[in-house]
Amino acid sequence: MHYSYKGKILISTPDISGDIFSRSVVLIVEHNESGAFGLILNKKNNQMSGKFKNFFDFKIEVYDGGPVENEKIFFIVKGKKVTEIYTDISEGFYLTEDIENIISSVLSGELLIDNVKIFSGYSGWTANQLDDEVQRKMWTVVDIYNLDYTLPNDQTLWKSIMQNLGGEYLLWANSPEDISLN
Repeated sequence: MHYSYKGKILISTPDISGDIFSRSVVLIVEHNESGAFGLILNKKNNQMSGKFKNFFDFKIEVYDGGPVENEKIFFIVKGKKVTEIYTDISEGFYLTEDIENIISSVLSGELLIDNVKIFSGYSGWTANQLDDEVQRKMWTVVDIYNLDYTLPNDQTLWKSIMQNLGGEYLLWANSPEDISLN
């Protein structure tokens, strides 16, 4: 491993199609010689969203963090730390699995639900796997500043980032989901 992608955004290229990573925007939370851990920011999970509605009296969106351990729940939280079990992501944002403290903080009003994004599962790579996928151009690594990770992003996030990159990325942004139709 020559470089850590921790804190960076991965944008899937259109070559990745037909699976969960198609048109994905992935936040890399951890990347070291052992591997990488990230969360897909723009894929909603309607089934898990329905299950979480049982905890709250309002609509909750749960996102597919990735294809690994879908029964695990992760939270990206903006602002106040309401748990001692967390990983800093960037200034003002942290990641936690502490479901008990997050839910009780939201229900008590200590934490606004708009400052929390919920994920089912995660994206994981073994040692050197992510580096290899980046070299094979399966992912474009992007530095994005001031991205609010807790916003309710959907496919427009992928297209918007592609358009902002310009050049050949602009062509990809406007390509159909099934690139064989191009």
